[in-house]
This record gives sequence, structure tokens and C-alpha cells, in this order.
Amino acid sequence: MPGTLPPNDLLTEYIEVAMAEAVYEILEDDGSHYGEIPCLPGVYANAENLDDCRLLLREVLEGWIILGIELGHPIPVLQSIDLTPKEKII
Repeated sequence: MPGTLPPNDLLTEYIEVAMAEAVYEILEDDGSHYGEIPCLPGVYANAENLDDCRLLLREVLEGWIILGIELGHPIPVLQSIDLTPKEKII
């Protein structure tokens, strides 16, 4: 069920833990950087350099979390951080 967003400190901690799980590679065809968080399906980014890829991946992650919570999708627990809403949006 859809719910409210968790407190900012919990959300920030979750994002930091998730970003620590990110993996990056340089794509051979154009030399751009690709990053993903394997434990979070659909969270990936591509940019010309590694710093931009990291920034974009973080933005994608933030949007993925917010949209997932708003739509009531399950958000995986990472290092015992559970973002599952405890309240319904009315």
C-alpha cells in the first residue's frame, strides 16, 4: 500500500548504503561510464565520465525510491534499513 516518505535521516542513510553497492564500468563502444545498483532493479545510469555517472545514479536512485513508495512497490531492505511505509496516504 502506498505510504508516506520515511524521515530524511533514514532516507539519506539508505541512499548512502545503496550507493556503496553501486558498480561501474566503462563501455567499450563509446567510452562512457555505466553504473548500476544490482540489488535494486532498474537503478542504473550512463554518463560521459565517472563523476557524472555517480551523480546521475544517485538522482535515479532517489527518484526510484520516491516513486516506489508512492506507488506502494516493495523497497528492498538494505543493511536492516527498511523504507516500507508504516502509514497509508489518504
